[in-house]
Amino acid sequence: MQTLSPPLPVSAWGRYVCRYQCHRRSRSKKNQPQPLFPHQNKSRGGLLTKPSPAPTPLLRRGPQTMTRLQMLNETIKDVQDSIEKGVSVGPDIFSSLLETCSQMSAFQQGIQVHRLVPPRLLRKTPSLSAKLLRFYAVCGRLEDAHKLFDEMAQPPSVFAWNSLISGYVEQGHHEDAMALYYQMGEMGVEPDNFTFPRVLKACAGIGSLQRGEDVHRHIIRCGYGGDQFIMNALIDMYAKCGEIVRARRLFERMPERDIVSWNTMLVGYIRHGCLDFAASVIRLMVSKGFEPDSVGISAMLSGCASASRSYGLCMGTQIHGRVIRQGNDLELSVSNSLIDMYAKLGCTSSARAVFDQLREKDIVSWNSIIYAYGKKDVEQAFVMFKRMIEYGIAPDSITFVALLSACVGDSASSRCLVDEGRYFFNLMLKRYGIQPRIEHYACMVNVLGRAGLIDEAYKMITKQMRPSLEPGPSIWGALLFACSIHGNVDVGEIAADMLFELEPDNLENFNLLLQIYCGAERWDDAERIREMIRERGL
Repeated sequence: MQTLSPPLPVSAWGRYVCRYQCHRRSRSKKNQPQPLFPHQNKSRGGLLTKPSPAPTPLLRRGPQTMTRLQMLNETIKDVQDSIEKGVSVGPDIFSSLLETCSQMSAFQQGIQVHRLVPPRLLRKTPSLSAKLLRFYAVCGRLEDAHKLFDEMAQPPSVFAWNSLISGYVEQGHHEDAMALYYQMGEMGVEPDNFTFPRVLKACAGIGSLQRGEDVHRHIIRCGYGGDQFIMNALIDMYAKCGEIVRARRLFERMPERDIVSWNTMLVGYIRHGCLDFAASVIRLMVSKGFEPDSVGISAMLSGCASASRSYGLCMGTQIHGRVIRQGNDLELSVSNSLIDMYAKLGCTSSARAVFDQLREKDIVSWNSIIYAYGKKDVEQAFVMFKRMIEYGIAPDSITFVALLSACVGDSASSRCLVDEGRYFFNLMLKRYGIQPRIEHYACMVNVLGRAGLIDEAYKMITKQMRPSLEPGPSIWGALLFACSIHGNVDVGEIAADMLFELEPDNLENFNLLLQIYCGAERWDDAERIREMIRERGL
């Protein structure tokens, strides 16, 4: 039997394999923001810097007509054919294939590779087992990943621990990720500089400042206090846990900052609604020689969309102007953020202008423009939905939230498109197989309730939503608001009782029920609600 031994396999299989890797790049006048980019350097490069590709595992540089997935499939087939001919394939080939499948989230191809790996080779090669574990974790198959982890012949390496922790974090299982981190300590496995960023992300996901501080102390003890990758994760953790001032202090103490550092601080301020501070970060980073990338620009545009109309438009148009001047080939994510910003600030014509200039349109582009028209021109929103289908883009759950919101109308209008709302709700469920979420039900309760169909809205909550979904404040709030419009006391009391449990300190709920009682001339009940408001200090 012919045997290929390292380093021969890589060169021997070179005609099928290429290495490539995605390099990550990673207040002056009242009510008027300062110029965001006061000093334009016209000789500077484009605003949106595109990362240049460099080599990573295992796809060959074949004809440009072949996609990455096609090249991967061909490579797996070649390996399979060689095994059938009696060629012994070493672990390096399998490891490279699994790494490529992980990078591409190519689940079916990774399963094929797993089937080709001899069980004996898997047991005696810990690094190969760890690569397979990482593949399952990246693809969200956490049960399979954990099973491999438990069955490893040798104690799992820190790479295996990191892969499993990362898988749990990416799937939103933050408590499980933290449990693994504590288990690492109990097993005597020393975390490395790849462990801590994942664990800090779990702390941020839980929103536990105390755990984050504990991890920070562990980082210092392990000597990673100056690691840039970890410091970026610490800034993000503190910002997400509500400690934006501590995040900024840490940012200021960084000996060196990369684009990720700037973006993390920028997004932290945007999340806290501090648009002025975010703008100051943008000005500072430009003065330090950094150009905002698509992540930073999109974050600023989302902040503008949440600001007051005059302030948001003033700053948003500055950003748009810079993008036009320096971004000859706009990234789709930035264009989508521009459409979303103009839509939320009520500038439908500007949103449409950006939309029409897009060379490519994805689902986010269409959702944004449908949302924009849904606020002002419902019929045009429906037209854009029809064009999206003709364009070959399948709607997602966000599309139907935009459409159902359009059917509700605005608070100043009594117009409510009940038939259209029912149509889109059934279309989502029956044709596209999208299961309704809380947002969809909230829109439908709004549609039915405002149209006076209170009983139907209540049945949708009690019969259709439950038991798969538990109605929250948005659902009961929509129903209570509808009852206040139409003076429905019985259902209004039910909705109010639920809201008093879910949101005991929300004065608006008490006021709506008070309004219902006053409209029905139930003065004793109205006085009882006023007393409840006084007792709760609202």
